[in-house]
Amino acid sequence: MTRVWQWNRPVTVREVLEDLQQERSIAYTTVMTVMDNLHQKGWVRREAEGRAYRYTAVSTRAAYSAALMNEAWSTSDNPAAALVAFFGMMSPEQREALRDAVRIVQHDEPEPQSGTDATAVGPGASRAPQAEEGDSGARRSEPGR
Repeated sequence: MTRVWQWNRPVTVREVLEDLQQERSIAYTTVMTVMDNLHQKGWVRREAEGRAYRYTAVSTRAAYSAALMNEAWSTSDNPAAALVAFFGMMSPEQREALRDAVRIVQHDEPEPQSGTDATAVGPGASRAPQAEEGDSGARRSEPGR
């Protein structure tokens, strides 16, 4: 998946193979099997091109990461404590990226109506990046590289 995400375009098994072979020895059939498995799991869609397929990612890496974070956070028995611990692990650069993201989400939110409590739900609680069609968010492990 890393290669498909990096290229951000439809790729063939041969292209992925040639790229991987720059780093290690790997068989065509191995790459073909992994790409087929990714297709079967819904991570990539494919279109026939002659005798080969071109594979395209169904979701972005950012949407995949967001779904993982949301899943982990939502399973916590104390979401606030989990967030505090997570933020405590962040580098200064990551915290600045978080501040930027919160500003973007807050800017996109409609103004609260009078009589409602705008703090009842934290900023962006339901505003995670949406995965593209076919990404159920139920998959837990990162797809094969």
